[in-house]
Amino acid sequence: MTVDLPTSRSQLAVIFLAAALAAASMWFYVDRILVSYQLADAAAHERPRGNLSDLYPRWLGARELLLHHRNPYGDDITLEIQKGYYGRALDPARPNDPKDQQGFAYPVYVVFLLSPLIGLPFHGVQIFFHWLLIGLTAASVWSWLRALRWRLPLLGTASCIVLMLGSVPAVQGIKLQQLSLLVAALLAGSVACAAGGFLFCGGALLALATIKPQLAWPLVAWLLVWAASDWRRRRRLAYGFGLVTALLLAGAEGVLPGWWRMFAHAVGQYHRYTQNQSVLDQLVPWAFAGKILAAVAVLACAFLLWKLRREPADAAEFGRATALVLALTVLVVPMYAPYNQVLLLPAILALVRDRTFFTARSRGVRFLSLAGAFALMWQWIASLSLSAAYLFASPAWALSGWKWPFFATFTLPVLVFALILLDVHGYAAPTASVRIAPAAN
Repeated sequence: MTVDLPTSRSQLAVIFLAAALAAASMWFYVDRILVSYQLADAAAHERPRGNLSDLYPRWLGARELLLHHRNPYGDDITLEIQKGYYGRALDPARPNDPKDQQGFAYPVYVVFLLSPLIGLPFHGVQIFFHWLLIGLTAASVWSWLRALRWRLPLLGTASCIVLMLGSVPAVQGIKLQQLSLLVAALLAGSVACAAGGFLFCGGALLALATIKPQLAWPLVAWLLVWAASDWRRRRRLAYGFGLVTALLLAGAEGVLPGWWRMFAHAVGQYHRYTQNQSVLDQLVPWAFAGKILAAVAVLACAFLLWKLRREPADAAEFGRATALVLALTVLVVPMYAPYNQVLLLPAILALVRDRTFFTARSRGVRFLSLAGAFALMWQWIASLSLSAAYLFASPAWALSGWKWPFFATFTLPVLVFALILLDVHGYAAPTASVRIAPAAN
């Protein structure tokens, strides 16, 4: 079943212009409304604001370890990080000070990826990394389209890229210079390489993505099971992953012996002072209910993925299965920050391509798909409304609505996961009456 997307150049041009307007409104909202609100709120509560770059703690830790042989997990480095990130050291006696200590809570081998930047002033690093994340995020859209076997016209691909770069997760990640966007691009590149037959390269990129283990390991588990299901043809993916992982671990032990104990301690401290929870934990207030739902979601995915483990990498079903894994990751990872939702991109692309699958289903499924579409579009509806109000009506009123684009933060991952689960089930079920073929346009 193919998708009846617009194919004329005029229709695609209109879609592209609408996407550009939506993306521009999001950047305007963040620069003029969200940041203005945050500045006013910080001043009112005497909250410190420094460079506020999530790259800075990792960059400073890498520089101090590689150039001066200092332990990036040490309290002295954490204090120096705070002075740059917040503008001063945090004071426990000030109740309004942030709780996040900004310690170096990453595997130490992240320093190898950052090593080319440690000799530069951080202001220059910020500029470079800003544009790097934009480029990688745009490239990840192309990578996922390739992995999903969806051939779009140039303007269609450009519209997807523009909307992605103008979404809440991407804009927040670029503004904060979050390594989640780098990891998302590495995961997209890994799957695209696998889909293109470059299995060793795909495994190598997958290993590099483990600089954020909580985001990478669900996909690592799926791809290794997939590789083991046809070991003779797919073993190069495991070889690439194993070799690069071994090099990273050996190099990490060489620059900082016993680093894994320090890393485990840093992660434990991070979860204590941030008290991070998953999307499900935030949605369900009852104790352990979120974890029970997460376990059910994992089991449902495992059941379907096991059926699809033998699908070749150049099949659309392999892309759908991978999209399901990443949607599950966003749902259950113990951190609900919007920038992690860049991992929903492959599932959203698959759902847009396969949308006629849902229109042919029951009324409940159709309602679920409409709810998912509205949750996705809400961020741009809100940013357009607030930007228009700021420019043509009342800036003060627009500032008072700064939360609006975030209203779907918790519902969107749940809806996308439920829909991609149904989409994958539509193929994996032995009695499925509808088999979805890759779109030709």
